[in-house]
Amino acid sequence: MPRISTHVLDIAKGAPAAGIVIELHHGSRGINSSITNKDGRTDEPLITAGRIPAGPYELVFRVQDYLRKHHAAAHPFFDNITIRFHVTDETANYHIPLLLAPHAYSTYRGS
Repeated sequence: MPRISTHVLDIAKGAPAAGIVIELHHGSRGINSSITNKDGRTDEPLITAGRIPAGPYELVFRVQDYLRKHHAAAHPFFDNITIRFHVTDETANYHIPLLLAPHAYSTYRGS
């Protein structure tokens, strides 16, 4: 079944990042939100459906509190990280991880 999912790895610590709020938006509409667990994953995919509507999506990672707590950053460089992507195949899986560090991040389309 098609889905949109994610996970967050703290590459500075070499560990999953727990406690990060993640929001999924389709266009300007909020779809779902979740918090990463001890494995840096959401307990469920952010969306699972027979078909995922094509179009623009955004994952918003609310990282400011995490960076304050785990990297002693009084004023973190990032507050929110937004990843924009397009769903073109309504029957495919879209796994978009976030690799996070205090002053950098990266992402990719996983499997």
